[in-house]
Amino acid sequence: MIHSYLGETILYDIQYKNRTSFAIKVDGYGHVEVLAPKGTSNEQVIQLLEGNWELIQQKLNEMKDRMHGPKEKVYDHGESFLYLGKSYPIQIHHDSSISQDHVVLETDQLHIYVTQLEDEKIKQALKRFYYKQCKALVKKSISSYQTHFKTKPRSITISDSKTTWGTCDSKLQLTFNWRLAMAPQKVIDYVVVHEMCHMVHLNHDRSFWRLVGKIMPDYKEQEKWLEMSSWEMTV
Repeated sequence: MIHSYLGETILYDIQYKNRTSFAIKVDGYGHVEVLAPKGTSNEQVIQLLEGNWELIQQKLNEMKDRMHGPKEKVYDHGESFLYLGKSYPIQIHHDSSISQDHVVLETDQLHIYVTQLEDEKIKQALKRFYYKQCKALVKKSISSYQTHFKTKPRSITISDSKTTWGTCDSKLQLTFNWRLAMAPQKVIDYVVVHEMCHMVHLNHDRSFWRLVGKIMPDYKEQEKWLEMSSWEMTV
């Protein structure tokens, strides 16, 4: 079905179910679906859509950006980078007297101090910042959830993996992707819990997922955040 409002047009489907409330879903491909109680009139559906129009457009725009992939970063004042799920603009500071390029988070900005105004220098300073922050955030999370486990990790490593957010091997060595520092703390917690559960169950059998769900009942919400937002987690 089609509906136009405020200069925008959307395609949507309606599912009438035995329910008492309404819901609107926008999937990863930009499909809009309305879940409505049986007997709902078309006028009620239109009112629901128009009452949530701004949110629907926001979600649709997010889907379009996601499908187009990450935009190439510009290493200049005002470009934004994620940290703990929030977008921060960067400010570049040229200082030839410092001993090492580095990043400082303050006043809602990422201040990047470099000895030379070169894109690669700025990029590497950001990566070092994320590596360092990821190690600290992961250690904090492991400490918080250790009470759920009898065994402890033998080592914690931060990596530049292109395919995984975390791993756990048979020697209980945990490895985490530095890009996790860009995700909300709750998402980091989920990846940590996921890998710590592998200290008990090395595969993804039912026992593994039962343990994950017992420790973090809302883990699917965190998986969803990674699925929808991972394309933005880049420098």
